[in-house]
Order: sequence, then C-alpha cells, then structure tokens
Amino acid sequence: MKDLISIGTDIEDISRFKNKTIENSRVFLEKIYTQNELAYCFKTALPEQHLCARFCAKEAVIKALSDFKIDDVFYKDIEILNRNGGAPYVVLNKYPNLQIKVSISHCKTYATATVLAIRD
Repeated sequence: MKDLISIGTDIEDISRFKNKTIENSRVFLEKIYTQNELAYCFKTALPEQHLCARFCAKEAVIKALSDFKIDDVFYKDIEILNRNGGAPYVVLNKYPNLQIKVSISHCKTYATATVLAIRD
C-alpha cells in the first residue's frame, strides 16, 4: 500500500540568512525564492527571519515528498505565501493531487517549519 500521508521538518540558524539580504546574494535569492516570496520578505523589518522560515518550509516540503518517491521538485517549484490573516500556505503547482499543510515559526536565532503532505 502506498503512503497517503508524509511529514517533513527543518530548522535553520537565521544568521545564515543575514548576509543573504545584501545585493551580492541576489543570485542565491533568485535560485531559491519566487518574486512573491522576495517581495514579502523584503517588506518586513527583519527579512532574514522570513527568508530563513521560507527556506525551512521548502526543505520540509522536499523531505515530505521524498516518502512519495517524488524527487523532481526544486526550491522555486515550492512557493510559501500567506493568507490574509497571516497563516502560511504552500503552492505546489507541479503536483495538484497533493495537499500540503505547513506550520512555520521563528525566534531571534532560529526558524523552523513542519509540513504534512497528503496524497489524494
């Protein structure tokens, strides 16, 4: 029987993303994040926290998908957006038959994300 539910989690040190907010890191940022994600992160007071949290969420999605033997999803295929109330959600157009639930959290030094992937 194929798995119908999978989880993934990731935690990162926010300091790794502090220098990613300067212009010479534009290539890195554009490889990992969509334009919508970058616009959101850079309108905040501490973009490194939001960049890190979204990176964690993308890593958690990739880990969850590995249980389904899905290995053709890359960072920019995964978009982490926010609902009007602020709750994050995942856009994964490549696999519309999957439901992806995400929880993101951060403090001054670390960000973390946990993902629940559900296959129809």
